[in-house]
Amino acid sequence: MKDNKLIKSGVSGVVDGENQTVGDDELELINRFTRRNLAKNEVYAFSVVLCDNDVDRDGERFTTESLYELEKLFVGKTGIIDHNPSAKNQTARIFSCKVEKIDGQKTALGDDYFRLKARAYLPVCESNRDIILAIDSGIIKEVSVGCAVDRVVCNVCGEDISMCTHKKGEVYGSKLCCGELVNPYDAYEWSFVAVPSQKRAGITKGHKIFGKENDMEKILKAIENKKAFALDESDSRKLCEYIDGLKKSAKDGVLYRESLTRDVVGLAAFVQPDISGETMESVAKSMTIEQLREFKSAFEKKKKAAFEPVPQLYCKQDKRNNTVENGQFSI
Repeated sequence: MKDNKLIKSGVSGVVDGENQTVGDDELELINRFTRRNLAKNEVYAFSVVLCDNDVDRDGERFTTESLYELEKLFVGKTGIIDHNPSAKNQTARIFSCKVEKIDGQKTALGDDYFRLKARAYLPVCESNRDIILAIDSGIIKEVSVGCAVDRVVCNVCGEDISMCTHKKGEVYGSKLCCGELVNPYDAYEWSFVAVPSQKRAGITKGHKIFGKENDMEKILKAIENKKAFALDESDSRKLCEYIDGLKKSAKDGVLYRESLTRDVVGLAAFVQPDISGETMESVAKSMTIEQLREFKSAFEKKKKAAFEPVPQLYCKQDKRNNTVENGQFSI
């Protein structure tokens, strides 16, 4: 968990057996990331499948559009070991990415199969001899990548997967339900791992919990639907602030209701003297706010009608000179 994003781990891609030598065009791309221009014999390059559009073991997948977004985000990202974000674990860097369609292959949903393939490099030196040997011998092959997406939507109804009633892995009609990872907005790293979680490709996924105006409504709905979600320190603070606001509003509402109830009971003593105060108070406590306001308005009108000014206290206005007739006798 970091940066207000829920990070899920354990998905992988693979290092393939493509040519480890680089051409002039690739060397130029590599040297965009170096402090000095490296020669071909100083560089070891390899290809790696980062992720695809198939359904993974979490019941989620990237859309093809998301793969094209990640194609841009992963260029320049560093490769590490076991997702340990330490400088000493840096091993390689991606210098190019490309989405490719694999003819004849389909996803679990029956779509054409697309994958995100990257080219990465590392310097040829004594300290990298073992890792180069491990890659060439197929010992180091699986990789896992880390990124974040804006939303995970249900492919059946199009709603947020944490909000809808469909369940990943279930079949509705003839459609397998899964969460579709859309709008990737950041790529962190990719890592060599020992145990992959996906057969052909995959991702360490993340999505925002907060960021939109209706986030609290979504979270409350998730709680109502008994959906699981995770919060980091910042998200927890925002939720606490929201709850504190609700408590204050609730307290103000209680005070307003008590005041309204007192007004209704007091007015009833004038206009409905046959009803005891205890009875009226008991009835008022069972009313809604709108009902109390309606009773208060009706009682006020009835009280006003019952207590019209007596004639000797009434003053007639002289329209000619805007003075009160017999003003000297007014009380």
